Amino acid sequence: MTQLSRPGSSPEIAIFERGDRREEGGDRRRGRIFAEFNAYLAGQGLKPTHQRHAILAHLLDAKVHLPAEEVFSALKRKDPTIGKATIFRTLNILESAGIVARVLKADGKPHFEVKLLRPHHDHAICVECGAIQEIRHDRIERYQNEAAAEIGFVPLWHRHEIFGRCRACSSRR
Repeated sequence: MTQLSRPGSSPEIAIFERGDRREEGGDRRRGRIFAEFNAYLAGQGLKPTHQRHAILAHLLDAKVHLPAEEVFSALKRKDPTIGKATIFRTLNILESAGIVARVLKADGKPHFEVKLLRPHHDHAICVECGAIQEIRHDRIERYQNEAAAEIGFVPLWHRHEIFGRCRACSSRR
């Protein structure tokens, strides 16, 4: 189990089966993601601006799910010319390109993570402290696929989010 957190925030925990690594391929993975983003932008007639690249780089460097406001605050310190609208538009572009995914916390606020070239995983979200735990287990995936097959349904993708209390919040009750 790998614990990931940023200073002054709720802890986030990634739980993957043995053999999985969150940052598989490092620089090569990063290069492939940027290439994919640039190809998507070109296909949409959009320019690969330094602001868009900075937003993607910030998400790639993050070890946690980030809200748009936090992306904006961090990048505004580095580049005072970057605007909030640029952040929100770019996050939407990245999501449309299939590069990032939106995870909604219990309060409905979206947080973003890079999903491209990462193993599929689901999320357990604490309704009290907001911690997001990533869960990946082959049995869950197998059961979902079997259930879909039983009704003749062909899944294209899914999002599985479980809302409840994390270990720390449960033990405080």
